[in-house]
Amino acid sequence: MTRRGRLRIYLGAAPGVGKTYAMLCEAHRRAERGTDVVVAFVEHHDRPRTKALLDGLEQVPCREVRYGSATRAEMDTDAVLRRRPAVALVDDMAHTNLPGSRNTKRWQDIEELLEAGIDVISTVNIQHLESLGDVVESITGVRQRETVPDEVVRRAGQIELVDMAPEALRRRMAHGNIFAPDEVDAAMSHYFRPGNLTALRELALLWTADRVDDYLQQYRSEQGIRTTWQARERIVVGVTGGPEGSTLIRRAARMAAKSSGAEILAVYVSRADGLTSASPRRLADQRTLVEQLGGTFHHIIGDDVPSALLDFARGVNANQIVLGSSRRKPWQYIFGPGVGMTVARESGPDIDVHIVTHGEVAKGRGLPAARGAILGRSRRITGWCVSLAGPPVLTVLLPSPEPSVTLASDVLMFMAVTVLAALVGGLYPGMASAALSSVLLNYYFTEPVSRWVVDEGHSLVVLIVFFAIAVAVATVVDRSARRTQQAARLRAESETLTLLAGSVLRGDDTLGALLERARETFGMETAALLERDPSRPGWTCAGSVSAGAARPVRSPDEADVDVPVGDHTMLAMTGRVLPAEDRRVLGAFAAHAAALLDRQRLKDEAVRAHKLAEGNRIRTSLLAAVSHDLRTPLAAIKASVTSLRSTDVAWSKEDEEGLLESIEEGADRLDQLVGNLLDMSRLQTGTVEPLIRDTGLDEVVLRALSGVPADSVELDVPETLPFVAADPGLLERSVANVVENAVKYSPPGTPVLVRGSALGQRVELRIVDRGPGVADEDKERIFAPFQRQGDTPRGNGVGLGLAVARGFAEAMGGTLDAEDTPGGGLTMVLSLPAASQRPQAQPDRGSQRRPAQTPEPEKTTPCTGCS
Repeated sequence: MTRRGRLRIYLGAAPGVGKTYAMLCEAHRRAERGTDVVVAFVEHHDRPRTKALLDGLEQVPCREVRYGSATRAEMDTDAVLRRRPAVALVDDMAHTNLPGSRNTKRWQDIEELLEAGIDVISTVNIQHLESLGDVVESITGVRQRETVPDEVVRRAGQIELVDMAPEALRRRMAHGNIFAPDEVDAAMSHYFRPGNLTALRELALLWTADRVDDYLQQYRSEQGIRTTWQARERIVVGVTGGPEGSTLIRRAARMAAKSSGAEILAVYVSRADGLTSASPRRLADQRTLVEQLGGTFHHIIGDDVPSALLDFARGVNANQIVLGSSRRKPWQYIFGPGVGMTVARESGPDIDVHIVTHGEVAKGRGLPAARGAILGRSRRITGWCVSLAGPPVLTVLLPSPEPSVTLASDVLMFMAVTVLAALVGGLYPGMASAALSSVLLNYYFTEPVSRWVVDEGHSLVVLIVFFAIAVAVATVVDRSARRTQQAARLRAESETLTLLAGSVLRGDDTLGALLERARETFGMETAALLERDPSRPGWTCAGSVSAGAARPVRSPDEADVDVPVGDHTMLAMTGRVLPAEDRRVLGAFAAHAAALLDRQRLKDEAVRAHKLAEGNRIRTSLLAAVSHDLRTPLAAIKASVTSLRSTDVAWSKEDEEGLLESIEEGADRLDQLVGNLLDMSRLQTGTVEPLIRDTGLDEVVLRALSGVPADSVELDVPETLPFVAADPGLLERSVANVVENAVKYSPPGTPVLVRGSALGQRVELRIVDRGPGVADEDKERIFAPFQRQGDTPRGNGVGLGLAVARGFAEAMGGTLDAEDTPGGGLTMVLSLPAASQRPQAQPDRGSQRRPAQTPEPEKTTPCTGCS
């Protein structure tokens, strides 16, 4: 039987990272060692370095396939099978073969080669894996049509990740090493954005890391290896929900900090019968702590705690276990050595066990508080009715004892009534039914009838066994009902605490929403967080927020339930008195409410501080602008007016026209400067209220370009683009500011390209210039008010153009960002949400020159090398 060939795959995050190059380099290494290597199919995409590596390698001729009016090359699988090399290179395993091929997909061709015993080296990108199709589409907006089943890739004997940083890949693309020059700009502005590449790279790294762990676990399983391999530091912390848990977690975090890449796994082991339970509040706090320290929390079930803990540690390949010294008192060691000593004895040489001392050593564990879960009142009443009325009714219905009817038949009937009473009412109704049934059986159904004596010994045994079984059944049913209710309650508490912790940690809840959730959870009328100032008497409602329609609580004296949080804060609720078991979860709500209040206040203080600092900076910049930039056009206007009014000089008609033109230019500059200042003032005060409606981008752009020279812009905005949801006036102003900046900093004779395109549910307008560009660290700073960079001369605006443009874009639900232009320069990307309505299809005008316009605009904030 022919052995199956081995598959090696070079996996990449995106096209161009070097998968084919790495595959060809591996082919040369194998050929130099004497391996029979052939190139079955390689797509070099006319890249010179890739084509050069094909020299010296045998290539199996491709099969020419007619497709429409063109002829395409496909891998000739039959020729490769006839050639039967040791190793075949097959590029792009996700490729879809042209109609008429023997297989639909190239990976199916590869499977044939592997079945024939030929080793195959292939390539694939992470976006082509079947399971990641939806994820890739959500990232890039592009649905991959060519995919490979994950199982095919996982079966590869070796997967090698070809990794490259997004910046390096885009730089390689900008240099023309991947795509043709006319395709670079479109590729970098859509699929090859830095964010897309970063997300795809993370997907590739995570997928490969998972496969490495799978291979390691598979190997350990196949070899029967139970010992821990210290390939990576993993520290398991055993917590009991006691007060020492936080000490153990912090100790483990310090140990992990000494080893790069170490993991912390906190584990709580609960018994399967649920008879013991730690403090849910402490467990929630410890879960939060370990997650804050970068670890994970695990809850496992096991009756034998040491064995469960060791099984978990070996399962995750941990090499250290941290446990606390026992809290048991000395006399309690007569029952056994304890969890810590047992784990240390049975851990073996592959796991180190650390016993950490703490403040609770030998203070005793205490007994779990009893939770008297009981049945509902109506159910207990029904149970008592069945237990007291059921046996007499059954006595009346049953016929008088006959010789043919044994006592056992009557006993079974009364047993059914007793079980029913226990099922409905619990223990005591069941026991009452058992006692009453025994009496009635003795008096009416046991010889001699109507006497309180039993003549036959076996009848006495039947009655005794009946009573014992009835009591046992009632006890089991009652305990089962109580355990079920306890489990349901604990599950509800766990779900409530999990939801609460998750929402607060994610920042989803406001204080009012949290109080309303607490009120609804416990069925109270009102809820409020009270606080008091030590320097003043009385309590106040924190944040002036309360929940409930009734009058809010003003002091703890008015509350039916109050839970203190610290010395000066308290959660107060009205409506009913809560049982003690509810206060545990209520305490978690109170702690989260206090933390949320503190966080909200810190956030408000930070916002106020930021606004004050921003206001001071703007005032300083405004004074500088008024003192210089506004005075410059005023000085020109003043000089021109003074000259015109002078009687000492006789001005010619041409001179007067020049002076008037100077006055007009100065006035236009002043008008635009003041307009930008007013727009920025509106943005700073939040008074911009856009009137959103469906807007055609091509019409707005044409109006926005009225302030730049006719030959300075090349327009490529198809009329078939979807409408955008925007305010036409704000959009026009935003586009005008960005375009005027680009024109000002583009080299003479090089027009600025304004291009529109649709991407998913967004419409983008890209303003591309070939100016000096902006450093990466300055790409965000250029959008700040009063920012000018480089050698921009004073008097060329106050540095508000881009700030106003971005402010208007964000007010309309859009974005404005800066990117590098391939080959040099800066590209401004204005992205807006697409409207539901689409324009009617019309002939695309393509790239066009805008009609000439006259007035030259006031120079706004520079986009490449300024602002």
